[in-house]
Amino acid sequence: MRPAGAAGEEASKMALEMRDHCERCRAALPHESDAFICSYECTFCGACSSAMNAICPNCGGELLRRPRRRSKS
Repeated sequence: MRPAGAAGEEASKMALEMRDHCERCRAALPHESDAFICSYECTFCGACSSAMNAICPNCGGELLRRPRRRSKS
């Protein structure tokens, strides 16, 4: 059993902001689309991420594929 406030417990309370547009080209990024984020949640489309060699221009961090959420039907 983990003590209250353990890393796993805190992480389960956090959610990604899921920004809806690319910060570089302003392309729409619906929640179910491919997008790339850094650890600060800077968000970019696939084309921009590729053009920047998957490096965030804001923090220098690695851009990774953002998890997708199902659209609400």
